[in-house]
Amino acid sequence: MRHILKCENCKKYLITQKCLCGGKAVNPKPQKYSPEDAYGKYRRIAKKEELKKEGLV
Repeated sequence: MRHILKCENCKKYLITQKCLCGGKAVNPKPQKYSPEDAYGKYRRIAKKEELKKEGLV
């Protein structure tokens, strides 16, 4: 079974691993939630830094 992937560069949805723009396609679904997530704090910090870099925060 194939899954829908999203290009990191152009943000288009596709089925292949590589986009026509040359970008890598990744799974757009978030990770499964767990209240015992040991790395959640670090993912939130990384996400906040990414948003700051893009000027959204």
